Amino acid sequence: MTLLDPQTRLDPKALRQAFSVFPTGVTIVTARTADGTPVGFTANSFTSVSLDPPLLLVCPGRYLSSFSVFENCERFAVNVLAEGQEALSDRFARFGGDRFAQVGWWGEAGMPPVLDGVAAHFLCATHRVIPAGDHIVLMGAVEAFERSDRRGLGFAEQGYFSLGGAGRERHYG
Repeated sequence: MTLLDPQTRLDPKALRQAFSVFPTGVTIVTARTADGTPVGFTANSFTSVSLDPPLLLVCPGRYLSSFSVFENCERFAVNVLAEGQEALSDRFARFGGDRFAQVGWWGEAGMPPVLDGVAAHFLCATHRVIPAGDHIVLMGAVEAFERSDRRGLGFAEQGYFSLGGAGRERHYG
């Protein structure tokens, strides 16, 4: 492997394929428009940032039809999908209509929607928005969260996977 000349453009398709070997969880990030309409998108660009203060981040892409909502929102929610919610993930990743029609969710007016049956959800106040190429880093201060007893849904190499028994036993060095 050799380093590339800084002027050399990386092949985006090959780069995406290389990134895809890293297994991730699957989330749906939600918010509301100024008039209260719920919006959301599927994301695997989610991570915890800090426990003190409690912070997390997601990275919405500029290609999203709802990008400006997330770039300017005061609050958003991260819904960590559970095993068996592949269709829900696909709906929010691909469906162009009302993604919330025929989907169970709750949320008071002015609050971001929380989806039914998820493994966990985090309600966040926007802490910081950082431009990052064709995405933004949307950092949230966690205001509330809930974890269910369901296992999370995994994704790698363009496919979903089940965590099965993974993570049940813990071994420390």
